[in-house]
Amino acid sequence: MSLSAITEAAPLSLCAREPHVPADRLVAEMVPPPRFDGVRFETYLPDPNQPSQTEAVEVLRGFAAGLGGGSAPGSGLRRWFGRKPAAPAGPRGVYLDGGYGVGKTHLLASLWHATPAEPALKAFGTFVELTNLVGALGFQQTVATLSGHRLLCIDEFELDDPGDTVLVSTLLGRLVEAGVALAATSNTLPGKLGEGRFAAADFLREIQGLSAHFRPLRIDGEDYRHRGLPEAPAPFSDEVVTRAAHAVPGASLDAFPELLGHLAKVHPSRYGALTDGLAAVCLTGVTAVPDQATALRLVVLADRLYDREVPVLASGLPFDRLFSDEMLNGGYRKKYFRAISRLTALAREAKGLAGQ
Repeated sequence: MSLSAITEAAPLSLCAREPHVPADRLVAEMVPPPRFDGVRFETYLPDPNQPSQTEAVEVLRGFAAGLGGGSAPGSGLRRWFGRKPAAPAGPRGVYLDGGYGVGKTHLLASLWHATPAEPALKAFGTFVELTNLVGALGFQQTVATLSGHRLLCIDEFELDDPGDTVLVSTLLGRLVEAGVALAATSNTLPGKLGEGRFAAADFLREIQGLSAHFRPLRIDGEDYRHRGLPEAPAPFSDEVVTRAAHAVPGASLDAFPELLGHLAKVHPSRYGALTDGLAAVCLTGVTAVPDQATALRLVVLADRLYDREVPVLASGLPFDRLFSDEMLNGGYRKKYFRAISRLTALAREAKGLAGQ
């Protein structure tokens, strides 16, 4: 079939979308994303060579159980941590410390699901989504909205953004006073990547007075997305990608450089809405990302596509060549490696679309 025979069924376009996300939607969507909607502790597969993974599951099970019951949120956690009755009142939290791809988000979402409370009393979101909520509602209204929750889970705490870190630290301090339990995973500080691991001490220091409320849980291991799996498929031709975009209902088709330009016009808080209803993302002419601001926007889009399990079919450069050596050796390298890992997984999931 020629391309001219399929152009009548034009695919969708990310560049044609400029979504508006009302504040009440931001609150309602503070739940684990679709990829992690069905995860549980039972579905986490610990690496037998990494005992810290099995230990983390058991500790988090106990943490979730400590959040149950009809007492005030802080009391169960004080018992779980073995505090004496005379210890200062207030909830405790856990911080999942480990490299990318070891399943921290899986475990964080499993904790959310395992906590015995109604969904309306639990919140789950990334650090960026939490700061966007503060921007949409205002600080005091965000405190009022979340202070009645039993648990707040924060994925990808942004330690490399000092201003927002202080903002969220202040917010968490108010929520702690209201009896909200906390759980978090985190990005590393610049220069602290080391062996692909996070530094718990850096996390605790950056959230200042909240340090006493977090117990670090170290999770060692390699990126599960590539553990024992074949290499990501090589990029396809423009023609194959275009054919697939026309053949797959709900697929989008965009030229990669134009998409990067469009992302600069859409606030990252709206990237999730940007991908609403997509069955696949098809990109032609993938090239190296030109600068760091563009690269960071692409990281957020990759996260939202991965969360929503949207496969990505592309032509041009392979995804492991998106970022320059300077970027991969700089302060944001943790984010770029995560984006490569997730886009590679999505490219693998899209491989079957190439034959349509």
